Amino acid sequence: MFEGLKEKLGSFRDDAEEAAEEAADDTTDDTKAEADEAAAETGQSAEETGNEDPSLGAKAKSLATGKVILDEDDLEEPLWDLEMALLESDVEMSVAEEILDTIEADLTGERRGFTEQTENIVTAALRDALLEVIDVGQFDFDEHVAASEKPVVIVFTGVNGVGKTTTIAKLAKYLDDRGYSSVLANGDTYRAGANEQIQEHAERLDKKLISHERGGDPTAVIYDAVEYAEANDVDVVLGDTAGRLHTSNDLMAQLEKLDRIVDPDLTIFVDEAVAGQDAVNRAKEFDSAASIDGTILTMADADAQGGAAISISYVTGKPILFLGTGQTYDDLEKFDPETLVDDLLGEA
Repeated sequence: MFEGLKEKLGSFRDDAEEAAEEAADDTTDDTKAEADEAAAETGQSAEETGNEDPSLGAKAKSLATGKVILDEDDLEEPLWDLEMALLESDVEMSVAEEILDTIEADLTGERRGFTEQTENIVTAALRDALLEVIDVGQFDFDEHVAASEKPVVIVFTGVNGVGKTTTIAKLAKYLDDRGYSSVLANGDTYRAGANEQIQEHAERLDKKLISHERGGDPTAVIYDAVEYAEANDVDVVLGDTAGRLHTSNDLMAQLEKLDRIVDPDLTIFVDEAVAGQDAVNRAKEFDSAASIDGTILTMADADAQGGAAISISYVTGKPILFLGTGQTYDDLEKFDPETLVDDLLGEA
């Protein structure tokens, strides 16, 4: 997963380590030369000269302790290459800039022990920068369900064809495995075959499905499912909605109506990880229409770039909750920012 991005981050790490080590070598050579020249002029030892010249003494101290101060110029080329690599991986521009700013602030301007474990220092800077943009608004889905008044109403939204209905079925199985009952609701009342598709999942999972005739009011369907859950002590309502483009004003208005009348506990945006920048842009638009609470990215196992996974939380301020990683009902992984970053940096 995200193999292309892993490779690009690895290239930056190698380049940054090389730049740091070159800076350390340059500092060593310059300090020795200045100390020798000053000693020759004064007839004193290099150590005595350093005591009289504070700037030279600071350099000598850096040399003696194996440390060096990096400046922006030392990392200019590696950071430029990293920026291009992130953009090529469909990382959103503002997210890429935030990553670069964090790395630069972390690595420059302070005395660092680059002659010790350069790789560890660069990796730590990368780790901090990635977590800064990925670990945004994170909350524990399981704890949220456990703590919420029942039934917990979860509505799913997104564009056509991104695996929204299958994701609902996967989450029903996920909840089942943790002891929670659920009812499915088909608020996708426009698409031909939508009832049949979700009904097939409901039968396989032995779940009750609430649905209306094609062309009905989606809000009414979800509302009926909530009433069913209340009457039958069902823990969670999982409500599908029609796939829609963020430019479809009438469908977006229906989302706003559903949000207003049903007031779901969670509205989850679903999109494909492989959609990259498009998924990020759509998430922003859907969040504006119905204030999403989190994202599930499908097809994460097929995504080499990782741009959506890196960008969506930072852009929307809402967390990624799950990754879809295959075709079976069990192929739904709870999202953990630290695990993802460890994997991207080869530390998992």
